[in-house]
Amino acid sequence: MGLTEIEGKDMNKKVFEYFKTAPGSPEWNDWHWQYRHRITEIEELSRIINLSDAEKQEIASCLHRFRMAVTPYYASLMDPEDPKDPIRLQAVPSILEMHTMDCERSDPLNEEGDSPVPNIVHRYPDRVLFLTTRQCAMYCRHCTRRRIVGEEDYAITRSEIDAALSYIERTKEVRDVLISGGDPLTLGDDKLEYILSGIRKISHVETIRIGSRVPVSMPMRITPELLSMIRKYQPVWLNTHFNHPREVTEEAVRACGAIVDAGIPVGNQSVLLRGINDDTDVMRDLLLKLIKARVRPYYLYQCDMSEGLGHFRTDVSEGIRIIRELTGTISGYAIPRFVIDLPGGGGKVPLNPDYIVSEDADHILLENFEGRLYDYPKDRFAKQQKEVKA
Repeated sequence: MGLTEIEGKDMNKKVFEYFKTAPGSPEWNDWHWQYRHRITEIEELSRIINLSDAEKQEIASCLHRFRMAVTPYYASLMDPEDPKDPIRLQAVPSILEMHTMDCERSDPLNEEGDSPVPNIVHRYPDRVLFLTTRQCAMYCRHCTRRRIVGEEDYAITRSEIDAALSYIERTKEVRDVLISGGDPLTLGDDKLEYILSGIRKISHVETIRIGSRVPVSMPMRITPELLSMIRKYQPVWLNTHFNHPREVTEEAVRACGAIVDAGIPVGNQSVLLRGINDDTDVMRDLLLKLIKARVRPYYLYQCDMSEGLGHFRTDVSEGIRIIRELTGTISGYAIPRFVIDLPGGGGKVPLNPDYIVSEDADHILLENFEGRLYDYPKDRFAKQQKEVKA
């Protein structure tokens, strides 16, 4: 496909001009090519989006602290003219990241405090988080784990994997292992299989989960060979991370469809981000597109208190409002749970709109999604049974 054939497509044509390629070409569809050609320098970035001298200076300041990497694929989704483009905001460094609020921490969820051995976080009784790599296809600007992810392209060694597996094996209450990082799907098939096979050999582990943003940032990674390998270690679940409806492209839908067709359920965990998806219509569009792609909305996270993320965080009431406005307007299975992962390692807490208007001994007064009031009787059968027995 030549460059002239992409006219009219909603893609950033500067990306294809810069890399001298085209969508659909063999190299474009090669995830190794995408990973090798990630945009990491300001001058590269300025060739695909319009940047003023002031913006270049601000990005340079940010890169002294937090690294940048953007796949050509994800860059092709950016509007090169709009500094407030929701795709661009998730990938391009901002001078606002240099401001650390008093409430922010490098490790806001105290993962290091809940790490009994390197690369394992054991917070909940029956499950552990297994951090297999520090690298991602793209370094999201809102990353919770930015204290370690992106510092260098580093995957843990075979001996480090074995040490983590040893902890899981001797900790009998663990029945669920979440493989994360970084992004574990940036690992080669052989190394990922070593991890999966090692976990599956542990008799008390029932479920394996993989957390990956690759279907969003580099969907060509989802190859038949990868899926054929993962299928050997069922049950395996995959949670991904779409934040905006424009990320749900034809390529991303194909990747998610291939995962589901391989018998691997796919869920989605969005983060509520100011100026990106803190709008009910935008969120509804995203959720409906995900359902159509056979991706089940799972969580909507309040943005964590990692350093430099204050400009992304909304008030908690905004998330509750969005869930309330979605309720009754789309199917219940399309609505994620709005949660806060509590600072200091307290774990996830769901936050729900309150539909109880009043309550007495016999009745609960409830408000539905339209604002109408309904009386619901309490358990009169149990009350009558007590009266009969008396």
